[in-house]
Amino acid sequence: MVVSSFPETPETPAPALPTLPPRWRAYAPGPDDVDDLWTLRSRHEAAARGRASAQVADVQAEVTGPGAATRAHLAVRDDAAVLRAWATAHDRAAGRVLVAVLVDPDLGDAEGDALAAGLFAWAERAAGELARARGRDATQLDSGAFEPDERQQRRLAAAGYLHVRTWLQMRRPVGDADLDPRPPGPGVRVRLVRQGDDGLPDERDVVAVHDVLEEAFADHFNHHTETFDEFVARLREDPGHRWDHWWLGELVDGDDGAAVPAGALVATASLDDDGEPVASYVDYLGVLRTARGRGMASALLDAVLADAAERGRASVALEVDADSPTGATDLYRSLGFETTYVTQSWHRDVTVR
Repeated sequence: MVVSSFPETPETPAPALPTLPPRWRAYAPGPDDVDDLWTLRSRHEAAARGRASAQVADVQAEVTGPGAATRAHLAVRDDAAVLRAWATAHDRAAGRVLVAVLVDPDLGDAEGDALAAGLFAWAERAAGELARARGRDATQLDSGAFEPDERQQRRLAAAGYLHVRTWLQMRRPVGDADLDPRPPGPGVRVRLVRQGDDGLPDERDVVAVHDVLEEAFADHFNHHTETFDEFVARLREDPGHRWDHWWLGELVDGDDGAAVPAGALVATASLDDDGEPVASYVDYLGVLRTARGRGMASALLDAVLADAAERGRASVALEVDADSPTGATDLYRSLGFETTYVTQSWHRDVTVR
């Protein structure tokens, strides 16, 4: 049974704090800051794309929960103790650090730009410490913006980031028709990862999911290898993680009936403000090159759609590379997925000094 944890992170020095206006303070946030951080993230999303979807449980997991071990945070409050900004550097994988900088959208451009610049500089130093702890002399800073958010894009460009990719955030409603999915193609089988009576999954199945996804995404944009422990620990940080949302796709072509793992789908439950599952989200869907063109991806998607319908959820959502070379976008559209909003990846490569 899988009981993995993220490997211990070596102690790293705290990066230097940004210069702030008089009587403003920057500090590492704790449990008492979670509600204010969630409010700031929600306000940022509403200003950037017209709608907020942030969940307080996600913020709690990142700041004080299981996700805190791989993240460095910095909160900024003004002279009236109002939360004005929040920066995060997330040790996502060897050679890759996710950077997020959120600034109060009510601040004027000049004040907000200056604050963002200081926080991006802090995040770069924090990322350098994370990379140094891994024994690396360089790392990628990976940040992002909503497509309509020209203000965040301007701040990213000013901090030396380049827009490198565009992502479609797609969604499809589910209904009773999804309860009767099409049978998989010849030689293809889809099944849930096996679970024991204790609710934990069979380790061989989880290892197979990790191995399939690592190989399937090896030639995809910006893939960075994760160890098995890193992969499992990161996915379990999500408040919506469920072991019964992991599927394996198998080829059963041989005369002996042996099943060979060749596809995998990992989903999570999307929660409402009360922590109740209301939708499903596809975190990963990968198929090995040797199994592509046989309908395995469609079969895995049919499985998660049927599961969501059976649970009475409203929809299934996912993210896809707008320039995917595998034809994934066309597949999702053919199955009824539609783009609800668009995001961008912005990268900067830095040397660790």
